[in-house]
Amino acid sequence: MKIMKLKNIILLGVATTALTACDDLFEPALENNQDISLMFSDPGFARGIMDNANLVLPYDESPTTDVATDDAVSNDIENNYKRMTNGTYWTSQNNPINQWDTRYHAIQYLNLFLENADQVPWDYSSEALNAMHNDNYKGNAYALRGLHFFYLLRAHCGKVNGNLMGVPIHLTSEDAASNFNLPRNTFKECIDQIMSDFDEALKYLPEEYGDVNDGAVPAKYAQMGGTSDQYNRAFGKLQRGKIDGRMIAAFKAQVALFAASPAYASANAGTYEQAAQYAAASLRNAGGLAGMDPNGWRWFEDTEMIQAFAFDNPDPAEICWRGVVGDSHSLEENNYPPSLDGHGRVNPTQNLVDAFPMANGYPISHPSSGYDANNPYENRDPRLKTYILVNGETQGNKNTVINTASDNTETLDGINRENGSSTVTGYYLRKLLRSDVNLNPATDRRHFGARIRYTEIFLDYAEAANEAQGPKANVGGANFSAYDVIKAIRKRAGVGGANDPYLEECAQSQEKMRELIRNERRLELCFENHRFWDLRRWNLSLNETARGVNITTQDGVTKYDYVDVESRNYQDYMIYGPIPYTEIHKWSELLQNDGWK
Repeated sequence: MKIMKLKNIILLGVATTALTACDDLFEPALENNQDISLMFSDPGFARGIMDNANLVLPYDESPTTDVATDDAVSNDIENNYKRMTNGTYWTSQNNPINQWDTRYHAIQYLNLFLENADQVPWDYSSEALNAMHNDNYKGNAYALRGLHFFYLLRAHCGKVNGNLMGVPIHLTSEDAASNFNLPRNTFKECIDQIMSDFDEALKYLPEEYGDVNDGAVPAKYAQMGGTSDQYNRAFGKLQRGKIDGRMIAAFKAQVALFAASPAYASANAGTYEQAAQYAAASLRNAGGLAGMDPNGWRWFEDTEMIQAFAFDNPDPAEICWRGVVGDSHSLEENNYPPSLDGHGRVNPTQNLVDAFPMANGYPISHPSSGYDANNPYENRDPRLKTYILVNGETQGNKNTVINTASDNTETLDGINRENGSSTVTGYYLRKLLRSDVNLNPATDRRHFGARIRYTEIFLDYAEAANEAQGPKANVGGANFSAYDVIKAIRKRAGVGGANDPYLEECAQSQEKMRELIRNERRLELCFENHRFWDLRRWNLSLNETARGVNITTQDGVTKYDYVDVESRNYQDYMIYGPIPYTEIHKWSELLQNDGWK
């Protein structure tokens, strides 16, 4: 057992933002110190150590990385992701997606917790209740360690002399005497360790939190004399929102698909067949294809459910793991058009608008689509106007018509107005926002954060199943195929009509189905911080120029001129991120990814 001092402030959940140096981590300032042995008398202190890792999970419930892709542009010239796109701002010394310090600090706290959890007096009034609490916290700690390792690996793995490498694996806590000059583990070793942590977590956690009746207490605890009241304290509905077996099944599906993807396949750390199996196992928890939420594509618009939601409620059918559920107006303040007192920060691109098919399911470039260039937003996939605010549509609680045309002289919403808050692409964000928020005077409304949606896992399955065995094969124990998933996703959005002829066309070819699956993923998950990572794991270019639309009206005729808005200049090696410059120059055994300096 290692004894070290920790600042009491970790119990307030803010310490990790300050822990940026070894001296601070292992020898903090003398004032307000506690050493780790306090765990053995104070369960609250022990929980604070683990909660420190919970608080810094890298889930962002607003669009961030999207503006580094072809899906969006920011009108904020200081936005770090916007600045990444020119290829010079993203370096090993200046890295907006750096995860190194925060993930390793979280892992350090989790290792400390796991090494000492069995000695914590969680509740000595009952052997069974003490064991239940200990299992709950240990299960969450193992799962959290796996998650932090995954996000560390995703951000910093890369090729060294042509070989795919991971990051150093730390499974024990460290102190000032530890050896930090460690080589990187292989990519496969990292994936194996992540999956091992998830498997270990499953030994302690229930499939789903919820109250049970007498007689339904698991045998492990019943043999200790555990009662249903005790079980409900440790694993009942009041614990909802914490990691459970359903979430871990989804984590494993995400990691397996990541490992099988083209950018990482050379490491032989996983196959598409395995990824499909993990996704199928996760989807069984959602009721399979029959359990797909018919309104899941617009969960953020279910204001009645969101306003009434209590933290101990079961999650809605679309949500595998919820994030923050709370009252705010920051999303609207950042992204409403200026006429609604917003800053219009995230501007969808013409590239993304063009990716939405017609309502009949055909891409707008297809000869059977019926696309009208003079009326470009009509008869389109309903998701287009649900996710993106196009010219002439309404927003806000007063149903204000938003005019994004360049010749708009009545409001500040037109493209490229010199107010710092207007759109630069001709579009504003609608997805994730509530239409009943008023910013003047400001009114808060509850928002429902979604860390993992089951739609993502359905798309994970579709991608993996198609790559493993083609469009119509049932893979990994599922009783449905990639084709079945995409058909259901499009049908619930009102795309494709009764027969979806374009889907049938794509189903004849693995390559065409791959293209369709990737496009459906782009549409369904837009503005949820997936696109940046998807393009890179698919080993595709990030350099598509972001485009917009300049709209004018003359003599009653509306004209749409499509313009280049923002070029991208990513280098090929940026398919992988860098190891931080300071770490490379501190430790001789730690090697940088190819291309980065």
